[in-house]
Amino acid sequence: MVGIIIAVIVTLVIVAPVAWFLSSAKTTDSFEKTIGSAEERSRAIIDEAMKTAETKKREALLEAKEESLKAKNEFEKESRERRTEIQRYEKRVLSKEEMVDKKAEQIERKENALSKKEEELEKQKQEVANLNEQRVQELERISGLTSEQAKDFLLKSVEEEVKLDTAKMIKELEAQAKEEASKKAKEYVVNAIQKCAADHVAETTISVVQLPNDEMKGRIIGREGRNIRTLETMTGVDLIIDDTPEAVILSGFDPVRREVARIALEKLIVDGRIHPARIEEMVEKAQKEVETMMREEGEAATLEVGVHGIHPEMVRLLGKMKFRTSYGQNALNHSIEVAHLSGLLAAEIGVDVRTAKRAGLLHDIGKSVDHEMEGSHIQIGVDLCKKYKESPLIINAVEAHHGDVEPQSLIACIVQAADTISAARPGARRETLETYTNRLKQLEDLTNEFKGVDKSFAIQAGREIRVMVIPEQVSDSDMVILARDLSKEIEKQLEYPGQIKVNVIRESRVIDYAK
Repeated sequence: MVGIIIAVIVTLVIVAPVAWFLSSAKTTDSFEKTIGSAEERSRAIIDEAMKTAETKKREALLEAKEESLKAKNEFEKESRERRTEIQRYEKRVLSKEEMVDKKAEQIERKENALSKKEEELEKQKQEVANLNEQRVQELERISGLTSEQAKDFLLKSVEEEVKLDTAKMIKELEAQAKEEASKKAKEYVVNAIQKCAADHVAETTISVVQLPNDEMKGRIIGREGRNIRTLETMTGVDLIIDDTPEAVILSGFDPVRREVARIALEKLIVDGRIHPARIEEMVEKAQKEVETMMREEGEAATLEVGVHGIHPEMVRLLGKMKFRTSYGQNALNHSIEVAHLSGLLAAEIGVDVRTAKRAGLLHDIGKSVDHEMEGSHIQIGVDLCKKYKESPLIINAVEAHHGDVEPQSLIACIVQAADTISAARPGARRETLETYTNRLKQLEDLTNEFKGVDKSFAIQAGREIRVMVIPEQVSDSDMVILARDLSKEIEKQLEYPGQIKVNVIRESRVIDYAK
C-alpha cells in the first residue's frame, strides 16, 4: 500500500513538471501567435493611417494651391483695375496740364496786349493833355479871362441856377407832402391826444413829513444827534429840522431813498420808540415796503396798458420809474401815456396795437436805473431789453425814440410821435428858469451866426424862432434853403422838448420923403 502511494507520488513528481512544461510551451505559442497577429494589425493600421495622411496632405496641398491661385488671380485683377484707374487719372492730369498751359499762354498774350494798350493810352492821354492845355490857352486868349476866373464865374452861375431849382423843388415837395399828409396826421394826433389825458406832477427834490407836535423834533434828533445821524446814514437822505412848525423836510436827489426815509420816519413817529436800533429796523421795513410798492406799481401799469408777458424784473423797473421825473413829468405816468398814445395811433394806422403799446411802455425803461449805471437812458434801455429777451422790433423802437438811430418799422415811428406828444403837450413838463433862459439864448445865438441873418427873436417860450434876414444878401429862393439849414442845425446842436418852428422873414422897404 505504501509502495503504491510512493509510486503515485513519484509519478506525480515526474509527470507534474512535464505537464507544466508542455502547458507553458503551449501558452507561449499562443502568446506568440497573439502577439504576431497584433503586430500585423498594428502595421496594417499604421499603413492605413499613413495612406490617409498622404491623402489628406495631397488634398490640403491642392486646396492651398487653389486658394493661392485664386488670391493671385484676384490680386492680378485688382492690380489691372488700379493700373487702369491710374492711367485714367494720368490722362486727366495731362489734359488739365495742357489746358493750364493753354490758359497761361492766353493770359500772357492778353497781358502783352494790355501792356501795349496801356502804352497807347498813356500816349493818347499825353496828347489829350497837350491839346487841352492848348485849348485852355486859346480860350483864355479869346475870352480875356484866366481858367480860375472862368471857373469861378461858371460855378457862381451854376450855383444860382441850382439854388433856384432846389428852392422850387423843395416848395413843390413840401406843398405836395403837406397836402397829402397834413389832414390825416392832424386827425390821428388830435384823436390820440383827446382820448388820452394825464395829470401834471411837479418835479421836486424834497419831501415833507408832518409831525404831531414840535416836541417830536427833539426825539427825532436824539441825544447828541445820534438818531438823526443814524437815519441819514441808513437812508442817504438829509433831514432838515428848522423852524417850520410841526414838519420835517427830507432832502435828496434820489426819490427812492426819499420815499424810504419818509415811510420809515412816519412809522417811527407812529410807533413813538425812536432810537438807533429801532431806526434800522424801520428803515429795513420801509425798504421792503418800497420794493413791494415798485412791483405793484409796475404790475398796475402793465394791467392798465394791457401788456402781458413782460419779465418780472422789467416790471419791477417799471414800478421804480414812479419815483423818477423828467422836467417835472413823472416817468411812469409818461410811459403809460406814451403806451396809450402809441396804441391809439397804431389803431388808426392799422398796425399791431399790442406791440405798439409794449414798445411805448418800455421806451424809457432805461430811466429807472440811468442814475446807477453809465450811459444814456436809451443805451441802458436797449441793453435791458436785450437782456430780458424782448423782440428786435421793441429794441429798435426803444433805440430810435429820440432819433439816435433810424427807425426800422412803423412801430418805432409811432413811439417817436407818441413820446413827442406826451412831452410837448401843455403842462406836461416844466423847465427851470436857468435852463429855459439858456435855451432861448443858445437858439438866438445859433441863428445869428448864419450869413445874411440880421436879427433873430425866440418867441412862444422857445417853441418858435423868427429870423430877420438882410434883403440884399438873401433872396426869396435862398430863404427856403436858409430855413432848412437852420432847422437842421438846431436839431443837431440843441436839446429841447417838442419842436421849434423856424420863420424866416425878408422884407423890402422903400423910403422917400415928401417935401
